[in-house]
Amino acid sequence: MPLTASVAGASGYAGGELLRLLLGHPDFEVGAVAAGSKAGRRLGEVHPQLPALADRALVAAEPDALRDADVVFLALPHGESAGLVRALPADQRIVDLGADFRLEDESAWKAFYNDSYAGHWVYGMPELPGVRAQVAEATRVANPGCYPTAVSLALAPLLAEGLIDSVISVVAASGTSGAGRSPSETLLASQVMGSMSAYKVGGVHQHTPEMEEALGHASGASVRVSFTPLLAPMPRGILAACSADLAEGVTTDDLRECLHAAYAGERFVHLLPAGQWPQTSSTLGGNAVHLQAAADPRVGRAVVVAALDNLIKGAAGQALQNANLMLGLAESAGLTDVGVAP
Repeated sequence: MPLTASVAGASGYAGGELLRLLLGHPDFEVGAVAAGSKAGRRLGEVHPQLPALADRALVAAEPDALRDADVVFLALPHGESAGLVRALPADQRIVDLGADFRLEDESAWKAFYNDSYAGHWVYGMPELPGVRAQVAEATRVANPGCYPTAVSLALAPLLAEGLIDSVISVVAASGTSGAGRSPSETLLASQVMGSMSAYKVGGVHQHTPEMEEALGHASGASVRVSFTPLLAPMPRGILAACSADLAEGVTTDDLRECLHAAYAGERFVHLLPAGQWPQTSSTLGGNAVHLQAAADPRVGRAVVVAALDNLIKGAAGQALQNANLMLGLAESAGLTDVGVAP
């Protein structure tokens, strides 16, 4: 008998990708599809790419619509998950794609989100040390943010082995879908096409403490991240260039060997062949991260570049990966590391 997966926030980009992935999953059937302001509309009006669900009505994102599902995905705006969770059964499996439960540090949450602190759940990035087992035992999992997924998987092994310093610089570009589906003047096509822009510069982006916590737990180091995000003229994808001071004598081969050792058995993290650099177009539609690293001996810096699809490995795909683990299913069920090109 199939398991039931319900989605709150089904009208958004990440919610739509969750539904698309669930339709191809061998063990799930789609339960309630819930939304906020779009409740009452046909799903086909909102997500015409999902004809199999076109006649389903979006229901209000309320506890009664969700409580009978085997797993609930919350793809809601930041700050909206906590109240809903309190009204759901304590033993119900939930994956929250928002930020409400990602941070352990209450002061960091209040500083970056300016909202009351709801607590901390298991942080669901299975490829980080020890996390896969934690997710498998959990009933509540906080799905990581898209930027932190790229940066953490790029740098965690190098930090853990002491190959780089713990003061990190990240410059990363994201497609417009990373900002969600709500209308915004800064996301108008006429504003974005043919242009790139920086935003939330100077240590104020909300993913900064999440990166520092994830990298700190993975490496045991006290990590500080200087993060500059860029808005790129593309619908989806993240390209993150991460750099840090090299430990003395570390070479490009050392960096690559460390990443290879960390991810050789991982389905969804790929170290590219030497000299081949990640590009966002290669990860579109796949639950994969592409990595490459180089040492710059002239200035004593390591550079690691990561690419991923912000809506898949950065959101819906990683959420499904976590749900598979929580329910004892094959971790890769319903997922692929294969991208779509061109």
